[in-house]
Amino acid sequence: MSTNNFRLRFSLLLRYPIYTRLIQMCSLVTYSDMYSVITKEIMKTNSPSKLDKLIHSHVKELFVAQADRPAALKDISLNRLSPFQRALLVADGTVTRFIEAYKLIPVEVVLLYQARRTVHNEHSWLKLQEGGNIIAREVVLQTPCTEFQTPKIHAYAVSQIVYERLPHNVVDGVESGIDGLGALLHHSQLEARRDLLWWGIERATGMPSSLAHFEGRPLLCRTYRIVANGNPLMLITEKFPLDDS
Repeated sequence: MSTNNFRLRFSLLLRYPIYTRLIQMCSLVTYSDMYSVITKEIMKTNSPSKLDKLIHSHVKELFVAQADRPAALKDISLNRLSPFQRALLVADGTVTRFIEAYKLIPVEVVLLYQARRTVHNEHSWLKLQEGGNIIAREVVLQTPCTEFQTPKIHAYAVSQIVYERLPHNVVDGVESGIDGLGALLHHSQLEARRDLLWWGIERATGMPSSLAHFEGRPLLCRTYRIVANGNPLMLITEKFPLDDS
């Protein structure tokens, strides 16, 4: 098992009592010793196939509405994704910061589109009645353009934001189009949670003109909503190029 794969599986196994106890037993030894002990324990108690099933089952539990995902989304084995992509899939925090930390590169948020809209049908995931108001927003996360390189796109995000449920300073930040939503929520100190809804693979269609080169290419997608005080604040779909691993 490679170091990267072990680290991912190790982080997931922390949620299971048998491995938590084992880690506690190893708390006074070096990382190298702990790695060796836990690897032996995994090999002794789980075949690779059983361990993979355990991880797949855990990821499945994280996404609470997988059965309701759009028909365009298809399944893909987690084994075919890189550790970076698997971590993106379940990330519970600012995606921009995660990409920066993982790849050790600066990432900027570039606004493609933003406008206020009225929903014409009841929106169950946002708990919004017909006639409710939202901000529709599309951004890309990319490395900045420099003299020596063109921007590399790491994510394309589409958001529906119920701005009337947000603090005024967050709405002002959204409408400025400078910062990402995760950073705005973090700086506002608003207590909110992310509900992971569904994920899958899709072929890019109907992309904005600036992303036309992605048309027809496979994208790893996930959708989640951000909730505070029992009310959904926004519904966000993020799409990641499969060749960015």
